[in-house]
Amino acid sequence: MNDLFIIYIMSILTFAIYGWDKHCAVFAKGRVPEFILLALAFLAGAFGALCGMILFEHKTKHKSFLICVPLFLFLQLAADIAFRMLR
Repeated sequence: MNDLFIIYIMSILTFAIYGWDKHCAVFAKGRVPEFILLALAFLAGAFGALCGMILFEHKTKHKSFLICVPLFLFLQLAADIAFRMLR
């Protein structure tokens, strides 16, 4: 399977879960644990997490998200560039 396809799927999944968690926050329903949100961002979903943070205005006041999500995105992009250069 194409590596880029996996990143697309993870980003879409992560974006959707950030949106769901924002929905749950607004309507006082069960929430997605912060650890899961950060883990999804770490596991190739950083772009979707960042988009979810911006579009849903979700987790933007949490320092851990403001630092980790962009850092994860940078690391994922750097790893992608490095692997492409090695091919």
